[in-house]
Amino acid sequence: MWSRILKPRVIGRTAFYWRSLFTMQLNTSEFKSLFSEGLKGLAELFGKHQHELRIAGGAVRDLLSGKRPDDVDFATTATPEEMKQMFQKAGIRMINNKGEKHGTITARLHNENFEVTTLRVDVQTDGRHAEVEFTTDWQKDSERRDLTINSMFLGLDGTLYDYFKGYEDLKERKVRFVGSAEQRIQEDYLRILRYFRFYGRVAPEPDRHDPKTLVAIRENRRGLAAISGERIWTELKKMVVGNHADHLLELMYSLELVQYLGLPPDGNVEEIKRVWQKAKDHSPKPMTILAALFRRPEEVERMDLRLKVSKEEKTLALFLVKYRQELCKSREEPDSLKPFTDFIIDSRELDTQSKVCELLKYQGEEKLHAELSGWSVPRFPVNGHDLRRMGITSGKEIGSTLQDLRDVWKKRGYQMDKDELLSHVKS
Repeated sequence: MWSRILKPRVIGRTAFYWRSLFTMQLNTSEFKSLFSEGLKGLAELFGKHQHELRIAGGAVRDLLSGKRPDDVDFATTATPEEMKQMFQKAGIRMINNKGEKHGTITARLHNENFEVTTLRVDVQTDGRHAEVEFTTDWQKDSERRDLTINSMFLGLDGTLYDYFKGYEDLKERKVRFVGSAEQRIQEDYLRILRYFRFYGRVAPEPDRHDPKTLVAIRENRRGLAAISGERIWTELKKMVVGNHADHLLELMYSLELVQYLGLPPDGNVEEIKRVWQKAKDHSPKPMTILAALFRRPEEVERMDLRLKVSKEEKTLALFLVKYRQELCKSREEPDSLKPFTDFIIDSRELDTQSKVCELLKYQGEEKLHAELSGWSVPRFPVNGHDLRRMGITSGKEIGSTLQDLRDVWKKRGYQMDKDELLSHVKS
């Protein structure tokens, strides 16, 4: 049910919202499955000390969508100091309390970690970080969150607490900022990318954006320059493997965001649209999709300078840019896996097979990808010791002979054993 809904009043640039609370009961199997011995113990402890404890944010969104969340965050009216005293008195171990200054305490009960955060309000923000003040007001904490669908709380009795029509937006599959889009973005410019990521998760159609939201994003795009590359990549790599990724990347180009993200200004948008359509149903790695934007290896290097991607991700991007044309054009027969397996056999890198699998996803070669995924790299049965025992002692001759034998072995489909191969040396 909804309680009385009133419009916000604005003082300066900050909107102060009057009470507008929607509540309902949730009693699904996904919700019930969360109640492990650890959570029961946590709930009992907070109840004993008369502190409210609720599930917060993304876990609530997932539960309302009929999904069991992978991670569950909790919010409470207890301060960090009150939580510490409570856990210490109960003999409960606390771990990884780096988030304490922001109100987060992690407790370990029954071999489970529970991250609990005190309700907060942002006192001051610079677009990257916020100075917070603790509160006991659930709506004020909800007010400071990014999107309406992420601003809800769920009591452990199944009561939903929704102050900004998040449940209604979730049912209608809308993605909206809480209150003013401009204000939410200026509190943390990374929310621009979070908007796109969640649009891909929630919206049923590629182009149902509120024009005012896109205006706010465009006008505040420069704020992304101050966001760390690691934070940007965390959001971007989730977005590029989600729904509507081709549309969203094209939109990001039209809104002139890419220069702040390390992506090439003349990125190949048409190629990424083609690749995403072919690869989206085959669990591509984020870089498999994003590599379609790059026309030259130097663009991968510039992207890495900005985003600080992992060595594995950078290597995959460079591999795809180099071999997406060269390797695929080398096939004499369209459905032949042989050029790819030969390439893997000849490679000295350990993860070549996984890279070639991503290349086949990139090219939309579903059948070949399925075959290569189930293929085990055969071991070449001859080595230098075998040739020395036959009287070949020159290192140069051993090397050339091994290469000749390897070529014969590949032509015979990697089926020849050691004796068969060595017979070629004798002959």
